[in-house]
Amino acid sequence: MSNRALLEVIALDAEDAIAAQAGGADRLELVTDMAADGLTPSRETYARVRAAVDVPLRVMLRLADGFAAGDVDALARVAGDLRSEGADEFVLGFLDGDGHADLAALERLAAELDGCRWTFHRAIDHCADRDALRRLLADLPGLDTYLTAGSPAGVDTGLPVLAAEAEASRRGGTGYGPRLLVGGGLRLDHVPELLAAGVDAFHIGGAARAAGWTSPVARGAVAAWRRALDAEVPVGTVA
Repeated sequence: MSNRALLEVIALDAEDAIAAQAGGADRLELVTDMAADGLTPSRETYARVRAAVDVPLRVMLRLADGFAAGDVDALARVAGDLRSEGADEFVLGFLDGDGHADLAALERLAAELDGCRWTFHRAIDHCADRDALRRLLADLPGLDTYLTAGSPAGVDTGLPVLAAEAEASRRGGTGYGPRLLVGGGLRLDHVPELLAAGVDAFHIGGAARAAGWTSPVARGAVAAWRRALDAEVPVGTVA
């Protein structure tokens, strides 16, 4: 098994996707409307991006800003539409009013995805109890990744939590089977410490762009991340 660290890049359109793949991205997260921290793209956008690149592509399921599921029937319909277009990997994550995982919504959507692999996104950074959330969701079908900064404030603050969760993943604790994908204020200078802690998956958005979200993904920016991740071999690789 290769020890190459996974690099996931946020794409908004086919132009982004082509540049990210050319720069060395292993996987894309497809979203729209980053002013709302990423919502579900249209079926047509998915089709254009899927036709443009051949790397794995995870599609956001989120219809409004915030971490409430909202209209779960509408989310399920959107998921079904995207699946009929060929989508087979997704990103989602919802909390109830008390900051706990919205298990009813997540179970409904996991059933709609019918075994497709999916990431629970940074809602985990805003939940009332991270460990309890992981344990509650441990048996949900398809959940194979947690996207997290370790803190609502970003990776700078969340580094100790990320290191602890990487260690829990190595030990195989309940709820720690899914891969730890680090993103949210992630910078290149974080990479050595995270690799040393055993993190082997990294997620970037604005950092893949020359001028943040006002500019498209830059192949050179992605390539710089690829080089940084390849410069050291991560330890304790999590499957």
